[in-house]
Amino acid sequence: MTSQPVFAHNWLASPHLENPYPLFVEARQTAPIFYSPIFNLWCITRYRDVRAALMDPQRFSSKFLIRTPYTAPPKVIEALNQGYAEEQVLVNEDPPDHSRTRHLVNQAFAPRRIYGLEPQIKAITNRLIDAFIGAGQADVVAELAAPLPLAVLAELIGLPHEDLGQIKRWTEDLIMLTSTESSLERQVAGAQGSVAFQRYLEAQIAERRQTPRDDLLSTLTQFSFENGERWTDSQLISLLISVIFAGHETTTNLIGNLLLQVFGQPGLWQQLQAEPARVPDAIEEALRIDGPIRAMFRVTTEDVALDGATIPAGSQVLLLFGAANRDDEMFAEPDRFDIDRPNKEQHLGFGRGIHFCVGATLARLEARIALTTLAERIPQARLAPDYRPTYLPSLLHRGPQRLHLIWDKA
Repeated sequence: MTSQPVFAHNWLASPHLENPYPLFVEARQTAPIFYSPIFNLWCITRYRDVRAALMDPQRFSSKFLIRTPYTAPPKVIEALNQGYAEEQVLVNEDPPDHSRTRHLVNQAFAPRRIYGLEPQIKAITNRLIDAFIGAGQADVVAELAAPLPLAVLAELIGLPHEDLGQIKRWTEDLIMLTSTESSLERQVAGAQGSVAFQRYLEAQIAERRQTPRDDLLSTLTQFSFENGERWTDSQLISLLISVIFAGHETTTNLIGNLLLQVFGQPGLWQQLQAEPARVPDAIEEALRIDGPIRAMFRVTTEDVALDGATIPAGSQVLLLFGAANRDDEMFAEPDRFDIDRPNKEQHLGFGRGIHFCVGATLARLEARIALTTLAERIPQARLAPDYRPTYLPSLLHRGPQRLHLIWDKA
């Protein structure tokens, strides 16, 4: 294995954690497909190669473990074993099973249904802004970007709003399980939180099996396959965790990254206030230049020769979206944020192929409403002068932990 290209840098340690992109440039130029001894992963960095892997589910399988995509310490595994074993459902599922699951979940996230939520999303956004607008400052990650998608998901799935705070803490526990930089104590606590989340969803499923409602959770619990079988509790729990985690963390990070980019470009905040129709362009360019999904895992089903390297069968592979989206073979001046970029929609921010993000329409809608409503209600908002973004050391997710805005009080 070590005879293949090796790139031993740790992009989850400072200063690369804050800005991994120069390191990704170095990787693309010197070892575009490499083995990382730090993470025990093969990594793919070029746009054309990442896209090819996404479009090749036969050789690049999605059957990986979301919760422990690296060799976890025994104490973490022991804690996880107290709950349900992770099932291969949707995100980490291959055809033909993936096609069946995707068809059902697509119905819940159909564009017509999602756009029908727009009035509710606007109402939630305004309610969140009401809570901090009088203060003249806010951490808009904690007070807007994080609670907004979680509240919307609760509406869609049918989870009690009074549980949202605890659900947020459980999603943070899940992040710790994809971070090799967390202490052993924190990883074990994350595993215990993951199990507690499973038990919570188990109780919600049992309630819906007994008393169905008009929500996605009831639809899933009552659904029968062609042969009359239904999803087991274990399968449903894995599916729900996947939907909640991806739908919440991805959108939170999208909104945070978007606002950080907008406020970092002189005059752009004012331009978007005057031209709100350009907000979708800003969202697409934010997804390209600093997307909320840093990477995604795959597993090779056979030896794969690609771009001068051979990845052995059974290898865990990290498709580095963050590197691919700044590939200068695909995007001119890739480090420049440009809402007029003609091919920005070709980014890999939501993936490609059969696993293209099922919640992409909802994430884009929430980001658009969050930015336009904030611009309408707090037009003088700006980054606090002493603000510096910090990031969790996650292999998969990227977004500022805090985003401190200030404005003149009315």
